[in-house]
Amino acid sequence: MNPLLRDLYGHQEWADAEHWRAIEAHPPALADPAIRDRLHHIHLVQHVFLWVAGDRQAPPQITKPAEFADSNALKEYGRSGHRALAVLLESTPPGRFAEIISMPWTPAGSAELTVERALTQAAMHSHYHRAQNATRLRELGGVPPGTDLIVWYWKSQPAAQWE
Repeated sequence: MNPLLRDLYGHQEWADAEHWRAIEAHPPALADPAIRDRLHHIHLVQHVFLWVAGDRQAPPQITKPAEFADSNALKEYGRSGHRALAVLLESTPPGRFAEIISMPWTPAGSAELTVERALTQAAMHSHYHRAQNATRLRELGGVPPGTDLIVWYWKSQPAAQWE
């Protein structure tokens, strides 16, 4: 597998866990609807891209934030996506990453990408929304964690610490 893609997904899980811990440490952030909705969106997109890059046998389950009883349920949804993404990355035959796939939510033929590029998009998408949540966390008086990719490298690529 592409080593950069492996890094992007290791970083993504670590960064998601860092954000979850910072948000949980600041109750106003944990109760904030904008943060909760974005957390859901981040994890929903991660799950959808499992389907995009996977075998596409069953349609992806499109969840809504209200379907999660509390933040712990939403967090577990996120963690389960990361576990499944790790399995997908390790079990995908190398040639699959170069295959062209289409994004079914776009007009026909407009968004054909390799599996590798689709997975890169998913990692970048999560990064974008984590930044939005970091800004909102600061607005609510919390302290967002430093989660740039380079920080993860400086820290010797630590594993995610969800608790």
